[in-house]
Amino acid sequence: MGRILSIDYGRKRVGIAVTDELKMIANSLTTVHSKDIIIFLKNYIDKESVECFVIGEPKQMNGKLSESEKFIKPFIKLLKKEFPDIKIERFDERFTSKIAVRTMVDAGIKKKDRQNKALIDSISATLILQSYLESK
Repeated sequence: MGRILSIDYGRKRVGIAVTDELKMIANSLTTVHSKDIIIFLKNYIDKESVECFVIGEPKQMNGKLSESEKFIKPFIKLLKKEFPDIKIERFDERFTSKIAVRTMVDAGIKKKDRQNKALIDSISATLILQSYLESK
């Protein structure tokens, strides 16, 4: 049994979160540049067992997929090719960026630090993963 790894995929940056070994708690892992994500995942999977990728599914308020889905689909195709034995699930990521910023405000993080998009992406991946865990 392995961990569950959450990916908040963006054209520039990818937020990554991972569960503990018992798959109970989502923890922010890092943010990497989009072009480096496959190398990062290969290195991570060499060290840790991962049984499932949870990929954020960007939806509009009406439930339809947003424009950014056209960038995520090729990434998922590449993931399936590179990691054929790891299950891939999608999970609604609506409002995760807004919730991430609100979380930073509530935590007392300074305004300048809240503008760090890499931090927002990492927190968003954690929110996606925690929501996924709670839905199971």
